[in-house]
Amino acid sequence: MKRCLIVANSLKPEAQSKAAEISEYLSGKSIECDSFFYNGRDPSCHDMKVDFSQCDFVITLGGDGTVLYACRSCAPLNIPVFPVNLGEFGFLASVDPENWKGELESFLNESAFLSDRVLVDCEVVRGGKTVFTCSSMNDCVISSTPHARLVNLSVAYNHALLGPFKTNGLIVSTPTGSTAYSAAAGGPIVEPTLRALVLTPVNSFSLSARPLVFGGQGEIAITVLESRCDSIVSCDGQVDYPLEKGDVIIMRLSNYSARLICSTQEKFYSALQSKLNWAGGPRA
Repeated sequence: MKRCLIVANSLKPEAQSKAAEISEYLSGKSIECDSFFYNGRDPSCHDMKVDFSQCDFVITLGGDGTVLYACRSCAPLNIPVFPVNLGEFGFLASVDPENWKGELESFLNESAFLSDRVLVDCEVVRGGKTVFTCSSMNDCVISSTPHARLVNLSVAYNHALLGPFKTNGLIVSTPTGSTAYSAAAGGPIVEPTLRALVLTPVNSFSLSARPLVFGGQGEIAITVLESRCDSIVSCDGQVDYPLEKGDVIIMRLSNYSARLICSTQEKFYSALQSKLNWAGGPRA
């Protein structure tokens, strides 16, 4: 390992001091280290072009959103991400900020666990032409604008029609993203290393609409039908694209995966207990 990039959310009070501490540690191991700070609440920051290609690994300082931001660019380059948690939930940012040194040491010694996480590719086809593409680590969400309005969508899986949905939105999530917005909307929690897609309706105008889990080999095609409001597709809640009537949004698993350092299965299930308050006993 010769070069590292630290990606830090500048809104986190301890981000700057922690970046300096890690940078000094890596310099002592003759690893060149640069830092990139961004405002996690500024939508324009997700359009900024950061050159990850020269890095051997990336360290994120922030919450899960910072991990998503880095992984979308690092996954195609097969660059692993070391996710230090300065946020709240920490499903993805699983490295405790007080214990980062020991876990980073294990990675540099090639003894750390690396978890491969699939991404979902999103393609918007308009009039037979592709007008937008993006990959997401958590989910792609098609929703009405403004929120809390109904949008009409037709859904098919591998050309098999699932029917029209009148809903506030549809979430297509990866197993990694199944603990995020999809879970809040009533979707299932899926073991993060599986290759699968989860389709979760948001406030569907039908009691029969239920979440569905699909295998990783197919594709979901969602067509925007005539509605009384506009709609958008949002990738990881960070990259948005406005939709028009007749647009077809095609989603399939990517050919590449994100690589999370020290994100073990034990940490995932521990997070389910601590973050989602799972008890599993008579008081659950």
